[in-house]
Amino acid sequence: MPPGLRTGFVTHILLIEDDAGTAHEIMLELRANGYAVTHHGLAGDGFVAAQDDGVDLLIVDRQLPDGEGLDLIARLRAEGRRTPALVLSALGSLDDRVRGLRAGGDDYLPKPFALVELVARVEALLRRPNETRDTRLIVGPLDLDLLAGTATRSGRALDLLPRELKLLDYLVRRPDRIITRSMLLRDVWGYTFEPNSNVVDVHMGRLRRKVDGEGEPQLIRNVRGQGYVFDVPV
Repeated sequence: MPPGLRTGFVTHILLIEDDAGTAHEIMLELRANGYAVTHHGLAGDGFVAAQDDGVDLLIVDRQLPDGEGLDLIARLRAEGRRTPALVLSALGSLDDRVRGLRAGGDDYLPKPFALVELVARVEALLRRPNETRDTRLIVGPLDLDLLAGTATRSGRALDLLPRELKLLDYLVRRPDRIITRSMLLRDVWGYTFEPNSNVVDVHMGRLRRKVDGEGEPQLIRNVRGQGYVFDVPV
């Protein structure tokens, strides 16, 4: 089984690298190992993308056209975001590596590097426990225990399949936002393209029937032509 599928859920990596050739090679290698990858070539775009709680790991080049990759990581850490970050750089001296780690990077890989080593570094970072990501979510009547793999609504057990629990976790962490089918395909299924199927609608329909029982206020709402919204209970 590819490393990116080890836990049963697809791992989403955000790559921030301005060199198109390097980015292409990294994305091919990571996807071949089962990871979902999103790419941005600018620090500004990458910083915005890194706000998504669905990102499991950052790979950040230091020298970007519109800023320093270490500054991007430092800003994320200042906001309290602890997404693991692997720093890439042609600056490979000891002082540069120390600076990268002190800025909030979790690992530092000098260029040029072998792709097999990059994947090994990624695997090592993903094995580290992420202490900041809650494994118990209680929102209104919903109670999700991600370690136990269980969910309840107002004490009523929800018989969710692993994929349905992942979908519910994804929605609950993004309340009152329209979640598109493309987002779900990318972050939950790991697709880098949109298959000609209704896989999202089938799974979401089944999840909604389990979560929103008869006579209960609707928590998961379908926005016609756009996607789905998790409505925070008041």
